[in-house]
Amino acid sequence: MTKSYWLMKSEPDVYSWDDLVAEGEGTWDGVRNHAAKLHLQAMKKGDEAFFYHSNIGLEIVGIMKISQPGLTDPSDPSGKWAAVKVKPQKKLKRPISLKEIKATPALAAMEMLRQSRLSVAPVRPDEWDRIIAMSRT
Repeated sequence: MTKSYWLMKSEPDVYSWDDLVAEGEGTWDGVRNHAAKLHLQAMKKGDEAFFYHSNIGLEIVGIMKISQPGLTDPSDPSGKWAAVKVKPQKKLKRPISLKEIKATPALAAMEMLRQSRLSVAPVRPDEWDRIIAMSRT
């Protein structure tokens, strides 16, 4: 089974990396976009995701692991939207800003740049590795 990588956005004044760390495991819910829903439904246990602070900060701040995939969004009374549970793995040594991502030619095709309003997006393994390497410098 191949691991997939993702980028998941949250506004830090609504739900931040520190909130997830304090909880130990969080429910990624409230997503109301069909493409993002499909990405949530495609996630498997053990997949990894970048935690991206959107609107405030505009940076990747940490790595999460999908701990429970395939959930129905508990905040959705209609039952048609998806959710997953996530656990914090580690905070990046150095956050990676949107500006840095845009300035890195090897990251130009990232889904988060192509569909900037998408709150859940896939990340290719080479993009994942590049961002991890950037965070160590």
